[in-house]
Amino acid sequence: MRWKKVEYTGWGRVHQANGELARPERVSDILLATKDEAAPALGMRRSYGDACLNDGGKAIDMSRLDRLLSFDEDTGLVHVEAGLQFGQLLKIFAPLGWLPPVMPGTGFATIGGGIAMDVHGKNHHGAGSFGEHVTELTLATPDQRKVVSPENDAELFKATVGGLGQTGPILSAKFRLLKAKGDVMVVTERRVKTWEDFLPLLDASEATYTVGWIDATAWGDKLGRGILEEAETGGGLVRAAKRSKSVPVNAPGFALSPWVVRAFNAAYWRKVPSAGRTVVKPVDDFFFPLDKIHNWNRLYGKQGFHQFQCVVPVNAADQLRDMVDKIARSGLASPLAVLKRMGPGRAGYLSFPMEGYTLALDFRNTPQAETLMRKLEDMTLAASGRIYFAKDSVARPKSIPAMYPDLPKWQETVAKADPDGTYATDLVRRLKLRDLT
Repeated sequence: MRWKKVEYTGWGRVHQANGELARPERVSDILLATKDEAAPALGMRRSYGDACLNDGGKAIDMSRLDRLLSFDEDTGLVHVEAGLQFGQLLKIFAPLGWLPPVMPGTGFATIGGGIAMDVHGKNHHGAGSFGEHVTELTLATPDQRKVVSPENDAELFKATVGGLGQTGPILSAKFRLLKAKGDVMVVTERRVKTWEDFLPLLDASEATYTVGWIDATAWGDKLGRGILEEAETGGGLVRAAKRSKSVPVNAPGFALSPWVVRAFNAAYWRKVPSAGRTVVKPVDDFFFPLDKIHNWNRLYGKQGFHQFQCVVPVNAADQLRDMVDKIARSGLASPLAVLKRMGPGRAGYLSFPMEGYTLALDFRNTPQAETLMRKLEDMTLAASGRIYFAKDSVARPKSIPAMYPDLPKWQETVAKADPDGTYATDLVRRLKLRDLT
């Protein structure tokens, strides 16, 4: 493989790395390089913080390893290389009546990244996490390819799924697609007036796909107002192609000033009629709404932004309400604030999901935002919840053991798979995840 010195960032553009990247086109290149000098694998770098960075070291960009290896149309079992993007997979199979079993919020995320983060989607309450649908994965080890499954090496499988790439580069994966009626989504939208109304609606939803947007700038009797979307797949409609837009330059600081965000959020909330409505959307518009705007991360300016995402158990709903209130009164939130109901499904030792409610929202990169996020981290910990490594950029090591009680099991397995710490990344070092206690 050829190595090239580059400077790169995560999607939030707060943390940066300088190092050598290689972009192999064949698995054989990775296996050959692994024998001499191994390096962590990266995907499209859609993690927001420093999970996808290795400052001062080497890393393998897997994005060219994006081949579809096989598909069984009777069972839906698909075998793909790890660099294939969720959006590419959706584009291939949605017209044929199949969908990826779980999809993150961006189609640019790779399958390998989806496994390393054990991503969840709008159907987590019913379908669980992506890793639960993986039947087999192949790792690059210093000696050979290693095929891992829940049956033949359960510990290594659980350390790899949600394991931040610390057991070695994921080369390929097998998983089952879900049958769908077509490549459009029939979406029912409801305007929700308050926080007290929102959670019962999420709990009662029987839709396959459910997601809530909340106005994170509203407080008082408007706290938690938002829009609930419930969706099912549909077919028989012809979709018109839409041209993507792009943010060409970094936006000025006032573009997301508090008064602008408040005005935008109020207008966005009112876009749904008070009686609700049902709309039909192309399947990728529903699952990946922000992908239509390339480089949308530039809207936060050249200093970048943070995303905070937590999940708390069902019995901690009051604590989550307090967090939303603190965010709203801070005046720091962006228009992007998502609330979802999660089921218990998780596949790895460090998988994020738990039965409860997950809140995700963005903040411009300012000292005030970092202070607020650390308070939210403390509140999450007190509520027996956890933060999501794929989004994190400011959490502290002291919070992690209580949030992730299976951390020692993960550490033990990873130490066997990578005793020299070859695959450690900036996030792993910052949070001291591999430091045995």
